[in-house]
Amino acid sequence: MIKLNLGCGPTNFGDEWIHIDSGDYDHLDLKFNSITNLRWESNSVDVIYASHVLEYFDRQEALEILSEWKRVLKKGGTLRLAVPDFDVMSRLYQDGEYPLDRFLGPLYGKMVMSDKIIYHKTVYDFDSISKILSEEIGFNSVKRYNWRDTDHSHIDDCSQAYLPHMDKDNGTLISLNVECKKWTS
Repeated sequence: MIKLNLGCGPTNFGDEWIHIDSGDYDHLDLKFNSITNLRWESNSVDVIYASHVLEYFDRQEALEILSEWKRVLKKGGTLRLAVPDFDVMSRLYQDGEYPLDRFLGPLYGKMVMSDKIIYHKTVYDFDSISKILSEEIGFNSVKRYNWRDTDHSHIDDCSQAYLPHMDKDNGTLISLNVECKKWTS
């Protein structure tokens, strides 16, 4: 089984995953460093996971990247994404539960990547990402997934982002976790 963790950063899911990131981490598969141009044959990958990386690309770039990820997935393969949840954060802000500064990182995040600084370029809610995945790219069975039901739930990553921070039992999940399937080429 081929399982890719794209844009993984320091998150290591273990040996049964191939970790790809342009950062400098010990667990990365050094044969691969691009998440936008995958070196797998079409219809060869079982699972692609990308947590809080898609928002670093604008909407046009995201269409191209998602098409590439779909290309390498097998029929019946799973794409699992996590992105900041604009709908939830805007409701928390509008309801006065948190001040604006609590959302600046998730919405407008920045990160040093090699010799440059990269920033979030877009936001998503469930309707917008569902439309992109199903209507624009052609994925099927688009739905939210519960991070607790994944085989990597024991590894904390941004798909488990809550406010208050790390309050996974009583807090509000601010990560939009979406899963879909590839049934056609």
